[in-house]
Amino acid sequence: MPNRLQYETSPYLLQHAHNPVDWYAWKPEAFERARAEDKPVLVSIGYSTCHWCHVMERESFEDESIAAFMNEHFINIKVDREERPDVDQIYMDACQAIHGSGGWPLNCFLTPEGKPYFAGTYYPPRPAHNRPSWPQVLQRMSAAYREQREVVEEQAGRLLDLAGQADATFFRDQFGPDQPDNGLGEQLTQQIFQRLLEQFDRKDGGFGGAPKFPATMSLQYLLDYGLLAGESQALEAVEFSLEKMIGGGIYDQLGGGFARYATDRAWLIPHFEKMLYDNALLVSLLSAAYQQTGKELFRRAIEETLAFIEREMTHPEGGFYAALDADSEGEEGKFYVWEQPEIEAVLGDEAALFNGFYGVTEKGNWEGKNILWRPHRLEEYAAQMQLAPDVLQERLDAARTKLLARRAGRVRPGLDDKILLSWNALQVIAYARAYVALGRTEYRDRAERNLDFLLRKFRREEGEGFYHTYKDGKAQYPAFLDDYAHLIAALLEVYRIGFREEYLHQAQRLSDLVLDHFLDPTAKMFYFTSSEQADLPLRKKDLYDGAVPAGNSTMAGNLQLLAVLFDRADYRDLAADMLGKVSAAVGKYPGSFGRWASALLREVYPLREIAIVGPEWKERADEVNAWYLPQTLLMAAPEGSTGFPLLEGKGQKRETLIYLCEQYACRQPVKSLAALKQLVGAN
Repeated sequence: MPNRLQYETSPYLLQHAHNPVDWYAWKPEAFERARAEDKPVLVSIGYSTCHWCHVMERESFEDESIAAFMNEHFINIKVDREERPDVDQIYMDACQAIHGSGGWPLNCFLTPEGKPYFAGTYYPPRPAHNRPSWPQVLQRMSAAYREQREVVEEQAGRLLDLAGQADATFFRDQFGPDQPDNGLGEQLTQQIFQRLLEQFDRKDGGFGGAPKFPATMSLQYLLDYGLLAGESQALEAVEFSLEKMIGGGIYDQLGGGFARYATDRAWLIPHFEKMLYDNALLVSLLSAAYQQTGKELFRRAIEETLAFIEREMTHPEGGFYAALDADSEGEEGKFYVWEQPEIEAVLGDEAALFNGFYGVTEKGNWEGKNILWRPHRLEEYAAQMQLAPDVLQERLDAARTKLLARRAGRVRPGLDDKILLSWNALQVIAYARAYVALGRTEYRDRAERNLDFLLRKFRREEGEGFYHTYKDGKAQYPAFLDDYAHLIAALLEVYRIGFREEYLHQAQRLSDLVLDHFLDPTAKMFYFTSSEQADLPLRKKDLYDGAVPAGNSTMAGNLQLLAVLFDRADYRDLAADMLGKVSAAVGKYPGSFGRWASALLREVYPLREIAIVGPEWKERADEVNAWYLPQTLLMAAPEGSTGFPLLEGKGQKRETLIYLCEQYACRQPVKSLAALKQLVGAN
């Protein structure tokens, strides 16, 4: 008989709807019952593509005797960390305070007031590998609550304080009076570059060893810094890293799209789950890299990845799904790997050519199977096979099409089909940047259509606010800081490809909402949750750029641009305050503050403002967009506008004029793109 989770929309929660555990979602009634029955609360947090979450469910949550004990002694709550990242943040801090590390599944034991008194990750059904069993943990936590209440309450208060102090401790350690003032000058941006270069893997690209993540924000910083500072090593590191990723198993050589990370340093063995945010961020980076280099490899990766998004991750109404699981039929990667005889059966005489290019052998390269990768560059392999590169590419594409059709008949990995506002905004940005790079109008149309979908479907019924998640026609949970931050960034990005001024006004309104409901005026940073949200024991600030840019770093960048667009000194001052607070930390640990680092560049290298006004405004703007110009704000309109300082009083009806402004001063307008190119130094 299904439990309460049957009424939820999260795919992860629905996966647990038939467990014998009497699960609640994170709702007030769970805590009301805990108080009424004087029972501790067990919160189990995971996500749909988490391998060990599935393992623990099979081993323990589907076990009738374990479930019976859980139901008798605890009020049990299941949380999808992607749906409620606010809940996850608090209890992950508690877990890290206890163990020094954390992960998922995250299992946390709480008092009925929501205060954590113990937390851990995966536990087996029987003791193993120096870990207690899950039943043993349950028995100890239940006994502690019954028999050592004062100790539990004291521990819970201390852990909640530690979770709440994590932000304060971070601020003290990084920005306290003993920290040197790095300032916001060229020395700091050079220091960030040098630190990233020290961590750069010169053999395989990327940063560090295994496991290896794409680190798109650090690579984006290197690309922009390399162009602004004339540092060729930075540009070479980006180009080399992207080539290695696209050639590795982390990239789906048949269907396009990137896996979340590689388990080895050479990008060969992926953890096969595909996340929307990774692919969005990589398409944005690849688009910039393609504009700078013109490399065909990057163009194809953009097109193939967006084809994957359109084919497998797009809702018919609009919006993008969250993730594809790594597993199918209970095996990791089964959907993606190949045995040589199957390839030969599908391709016939073309198999030898295909296998040589994609590293296919009889032994395989992973558990007796083959993960497709590219041991050769296309031009090298073409010369080896005595073929023209375009002929080789055509034959490989034909083989890929056949194998992709064969793969489509396999059991597919699980799809997490919830639509998250923040991740969707990143994908909208990716489409906008792909349009700018490649000029394909369908990318512009998808960016605009899906942005309008977000503005329509996620908007709350009353006021200016938004929701965090949407599924089955229902939007729910108040939006978090990163939802607003990335949505504002998407509005700014999509303005640049269609010049619809209402997007800029919406971005300003949402920024004011964020200032009203999320800002800590003392710390000059934003909380992750709104002041209107009341279902958590504390509010936290998210400062680190992880797999996804932090809401705070993204808002700092948004405020920098909006300050110029609307001449808002309050935005300008707040962004500068935020960046001043993090500058020392970014200089020391740039890999954890990639988006912050990019925002710091704007404080060091003045933002260039380009205004195009006149009858040919749209054509000229599209041509300027095709240049990759970091640190540039572009506005365009048929005639001068009174709503925006950059456009006010500019232009004339007979001819199109182009204005370049820097540091609150505009040069004489020019009439040709060639003249503008000389002014900005574009390639």
